[in-house]
Amino acid sequence: MARTVLVTGGNRGIGLAIAQAFAAQGDRVAVTHRGSAVPDGLLGVACDITQPKAVDEAFLTVEAELGSVEVLIANAGITDDALLMRMTEEQFGRVVETNLAGSWRCAKRAATKMLRARWGRMVFMSSVVGLTGSPGQTNYAPSKAALVGLARSIARELGSRNITANVIAPGFITTDMTAGLPEDHRQATKRQIPLGRFGAPEEIAGVATWLASDAAAYITGAVIPVDGGLGMGH
Repeated sequence: MARTVLVTGGNRGIGLAIAQAFAAQGDRVAVTHRGSAVPDGLLGVACDITQPKAVDEAFLTVEAELGSVEVLIANAGITDDALLMRMTEEQFGRVVETNLAGSWRCAKRAATKMLRARWGRMVFMSSVVGLTGSPGQTNYAPSKAALVGLARSIARELGSRNITANVIAPGFITTDMTAGLPEDHRQATKRQIPLGRFGAPEEIAGVATWLASDAAAYITGAVIPVDGGLGMGH
């Protein structure tokens, strides 16, 4: 059965791979973006997830064009790295507001229709560094770690209505962001990964589509690492 899927930040990188994977299996897919082009076959909706009104308007557009959101992939996020003693209040607040509060905002809005339908799937995109920590990321790492608490609270709160909430924790994935890393840093990172390579966005997409499928209907509150073994034990 085709579902209506919303992928936040789904116009590039991992988000785009997830959106295209859902579209390839016949789902109706919308992606939020902040002014960038959106590939054919996807409904692009401009949205700043830090703004409650913008989130509501984005959902209203998707509902009018594709129907109520049945699967939410909360993927949108930002980084603004700095060492602890150099990080500003603004740097900390902006990252947490986007990555955590933005995801909460979208989940709350999606839940209104999921509750009525008594069915829904939410997947939150965390990160291996949310579990292991990372120097220079005292804003990003906790914002990603907090998504675990968010998803598990939603899982307990809405589970009786057949709504699941799970977390994917990607490791180093081949995207524009990792492509910009210095080569020596890339090689040093690969040496820490048991599989010895960066992942592909499609490998994250495969887990996302599975979590939204009937095959994963009895999985909720889970954290699934897709990191080549980098974060084992966390």
